[in-house]
Amino acid sequence: MPTIAIVGAGPGLGASLGKVFGGHGYDVALISRSKDNLDALAASLTEHGVTAEGFAADVADPASLTAALETATARFGRIDVLEFSPYAGLVQVSPAEVTIDNLAPAIQEILYGAVAATQAVLPAMIEAGAGTLLYTTGGGAISPYPFLATLNAAQAGLRNWVHNLHNALADQGIYAGVVAVNAMISDNAPDGYPAIAPDALARHYWDLHTHHSQTELVLPA
Repeated sequence: MPTIAIVGAGPGLGASLGKVFGGHGYDVALISRSKDNLDALAASLTEHGVTAEGFAADVADPASLTAALETATARFGRIDVLEFSPYAGLVQVSPAEVTIDNLAPAIQEILYGAVAATQAVLPAMIEAGAGTLLYTTGGGAISPYPFLATLNAAQAGLRNWVHNLHNALADQGIYAGVVAVNAMISDNAPDGYPAIAPDALARHYWDLHTHHSQTELVLPA
């Protein structure tokens, strides 16, 4: 069976990705910090007929993240799809207040975490000549929000790297794409807030994986 590894798996987008990909015959490796939350999410997916298992890791700890992905690979055989969407929080920092110290956590979790996760699965994808790498950012990676300066900078760095990765890997049978979500991911967003339901969002990831139609998808369009 093919396998998707979801880094930053939670009850929203992660759960929906598990249902969508699992519904198409994929095994699901779930990665986040809390083993208890992972076990609950895996059990929920199992109820939907999906083979899923959690592997605890801190996305800000490259060694921990690499080890979790290696364990997931040993469990399922190979990672065919990597999806990276850890929630780094909405720490409010204005552009003029950015320092090396307050920028470092966002860079560590978002950019370094993505690089570590990718390097854990990419060699096998290159050897196989096939694979999908999907990354999630907020809309601020493209059009920055002044009050989220550290998050914007880290996500913009990730976005830039994914575009480079896409161009470098396309002729090796590997697709890399980025989804910029400029809305709340929720079924119950407050009135007046742009929102996208996690199940609907997850279907966009499936479409990108199956069609390789574009390097970047911005939602809402």
